[in-house]
Amino acid sequence: MKIVTMAALCLCVAGGTIADACDAFLLQTKNTTLALRRQNGAWNVAHYGAKIESEADAAALAWDRWVGGNKYEQRRPAAYAAYGGDREGGYHFNKWGGLQVTHADGCLTLHLVGEKAETVPDAPGATHLVLRQKDRVYPFFVTQHFRALEASDVIETWVELKNGETGAVRLGRMDSFAMGFPLLANAFRFQYTTGQWAAEAQLRETLVENGQTVSIGSRSGVRDAFGNNASFMLTVGESSTETSGRVIGGVLCWTGMWGISVQRDHCDYVEVRAGADTSAGAYVLDAGKSITLPKFAFTYSDSGKGQISRNIHRWARDWQLPAGHKPRPVLLNSWEGSYFSFTEQVLHDMMDGVKEMGGELFVLDDGWFGTGKYARDDVHRDKVGLGDWVINPEKLPHGLVGLSDEAKKRGLKFGFWVEPEMVNTNSWLYEAHPDWVIREKNRPVNVGRGGSQTVLDYSNPAVRDNIYNQLDALYSKIPDLAYIKWDANADFFNMGSTYLDAAHQANLPFDYTTGLYDLLAKIRAKYPQVDIQACSSGGGHVDYGFLRYADEFWGSDDTDARERVFIQWGESQFYPACAIAAHVTDVPNHQTKRVTPLKFRFDVAMSARLGFELHPKNMSAEDVAFAKKCVASYKRIRPTVQQGDLYRLVSPYGGSYAALMYVNGDASHAVVFLWGLARANWSDFVPPLALQGLAEGKTYKVREINVVKDKHCRVDGKSLGGKALMAMGLPVRLRGDYDSAVFELTAQ
Repeated sequence: MKIVTMAALCLCVAGGTIADACDAFLLQTKNTTLALRRQNGAWNVAHYGAKIESEADAAALAWDRWVGGNKYEQRRPAAYAAYGGDREGGYHFNKWGGLQVTHADGCLTLHLVGEKAETVPDAPGATHLVLRQKDRVYPFFVTQHFRALEASDVIETWVELKNGETGAVRLGRMDSFAMGFPLLANAFRFQYTTGQWAAEAQLRETLVENGQTVSIGSRSGVRDAFGNNASFMLTVGESSTETSGRVIGGVLCWTGMWGISVQRDHCDYVEVRAGADTSAGAYVLDAGKSITLPKFAFTYSDSGKGQISRNIHRWARDWQLPAGHKPRPVLLNSWEGSYFSFTEQVLHDMMDGVKEMGGELFVLDDGWFGTGKYARDDVHRDKVGLGDWVINPEKLPHGLVGLSDEAKKRGLKFGFWVEPEMVNTNSWLYEAHPDWVIREKNRPVNVGRGGSQTVLDYSNPAVRDNIYNQLDALYSKIPDLAYIKWDANADFFNMGSTYLDAAHQANLPFDYTTGLYDLLAKIRAKYPQVDIQACSSGGGHVDYGFLRYADEFWGSDDTDARERVFIQWGESQFYPACAIAAHVTDVPNHQTKRVTPLKFRFDVAMSARLGFELHPKNMSAEDVAFAKKCVASYKRIRPTVQQGDLYRLVSPYGGSYAALMYVNGDASHAVVFLWGLARANWSDFVPPLALQGLAEGKTYKVREINVVKDKHCRVDGKSLGGKALMAMGLPVRLRGDYDSAVFELTAQ
C-alpha cells in the first residue's frame, strides 16, 4: 500500500516579472525535504536533507553567495545545472553543468529561465512537481520533473528536452540529474561498486577533495553494470557507517552507456551529475523533436548508509519493479547441471530432482534453439544460432511446449533462456540481414563470444519487430509459461548503424537503449504474468532501467558461495533481496574450484532469492534430505527475506565473517544470517551480534534453522526481549572455514 498523498507547498514570496519572481516549493517525503526557490528567474536548491516545515526557514538558512571574503558568484545551487549563463546580468557563467546544447546557429550556451511550476495529479503516496524552463533567447525547452514518494523517502527526477528551433541542436551533455549542493560540509566521501565478470559489485569508497571531480561510468553499450554500477552513496561529512552519518544516495535508471560524477570546488560547492553518456558524440535532436532523459532516484539519511539502502529497497518494491511484492519462486536453472549437453530425459530428471527438494519452477538455459547448420548443440556450443529463435527438433523432439507439459505434470512452473539482443554471424538471421547488426559502414564487423557474436541494432524498428515476432511466436504457444531468463553476452564491439544516417550516428547508444525498452515494454504488456530475469554475462544488467521490466537479476556468473557473500553485499547497497537471484551449486565450484559445505551454500543463497543450478542426481540422499529441509524453511522465511528491511550487521570487508538480518514490516519476524569466511585461527571468536530493527517492547523466540549437527547459539529456543537483543547482542559462535548459521526470530 502506498500510504497517503503528501502536499507540495507552493509559496510565491515575491511578485513581478519572470526575472524578478521568487517562487518556493517544499517537496516533502516522510523524513526529508527538497526546498526549491526561483531566484532571478532560475531554480535553485535551498535545502535537501532532513525534513523541515517552514519555507521561511529554508530561505533564511539557504546558501548565500558571500563565503569567506570571496564573492562566490560563479556557481549557484542549481536544481538543474546547464552549461552557460548562470544568472541574468553580471559576469556569471557556469562552465560545467549536466546539460550542454549547441543551438542550430552554433551558439554553445543555455540561459534557462523558469517559466512555470505546477504540481500535477499522481498516484496516492506521490507528489509530482513540474518545473518548465526555456532558454532566454532560443525556443529550446527544458521540463524538469520531481516525484516525491512519501513512504520510501525517495525522490525521482527526469528531464524532457524539446527543440523548437528551425534546425537540429546537438546535446554535448544530457544528464538527467545535475544538482548543486553548496556548503553542506567540509568533507565528502563517495561510495560505489565496481568489478568485472564473476567479480561484480565490489564495494569501494574514495575521498572527494577540493577541486576534484570523482566519476564512474560505463561505455559498453549493453553490459553496463559490469565495471561499475549506476549507483552511489555520498557521505556528507567526515565519515558515515551503516548506522550513523549524513548520506545522499542515488541510482540512475538506465541500461545503456552512462556516467555519474561528483565535483567539489574550492568553496565546498558540490555538484552531482548523472545521466546517459555522450562520449560517442553529441546527440542530434532534430527540429520539432523531444527527448525524455533517464530517470534518476535519490534519497537522504542522517542515520547512515543502511537507511539509504532500506529507502531504495522500499522504493524499488513499491514503485519500480513490475511486481515488487510478488513472492519469488524457488527454481532450478539447468545451466551448471548440463550446460549444452542435455536431452529431454536429462531435463525431465532435473525436474524430478527439484520437485523432490521442494522447488517451484524449472528453467531451461542455453542450447535449445537453431536449425540445420546453425543448430545450437554441444559441438557448436555458443558459436551458432543466436537470432534464430526456433526449436532445435533434434534436441527437443517435443519442443518447449512438451517441456512445459512435463513440468506441469510435476506441479512445477516452466521457463527458458533467450538472448534477444545478440546475433551470431553464423545464423539464418544474419545471413538474411547482415545490415541489422551494430557495425561501422567501412570497417569489418568485430565479433565477441564464440568468435561470431555481435549486437543487433535496436535503433532500427524493423529489427525490434522481427525479434518481437519470433519471441511472441514462442511465448504464445506455451500457455503456462512463467519465466524468461533474458541474457546478453556482448558489448558494442562496433559503433555504427546502417539504419541511422551520417548526421545521427552518435545517437546510436541512446537510441539502442530506448529501442530495447520499447521491445521489453511490448513483451511485458502482452505477457504480464511472465517473470523476467535480467542477465548479461551475469551482472551486466543490474540496473533500475532494465528492472522497470524485469522482476529480478542474475548478479554474477560466479556461483561460489564465498564470493557471493561479497557480490551480494555490494548489490544489497541498492537492490532488494527479492531481486537478487542466488543459486546453490555443485562443488568444486565451476568458477573458482573452491569446495564449501552444502549448508554454507544454502545459508548464503537463502539470504536472497533461493534457487539451484546443478543436477540433483549428483546429490547424495543425505544432501537431498538436507535440501528439502532448507527449502521448506526458506518458504517460511521468504516473506521477511524478500520483503523485509535489511540491516547489514558485520561487513565481510576486513574481517573473517559477515552478518546481516531482515525484519518484516511490523517487526514480528526477523531472520539473521551469519557466514564464516576463511577463519584465521581458533581464537578468532565472534562477539555477540548487536541486532537491529526489532521492536523494543516485543519478546522474540530464537530458533536456529538449517542445523546439520551442532548449533551456533547458546540461547537457541529461548524467548528474549527485543531491546536486550539489540543492546547486548545475540551470542553466536563459528567453527572453522565456511561455517555458518541462520536464526529465525519470532515475536511471542
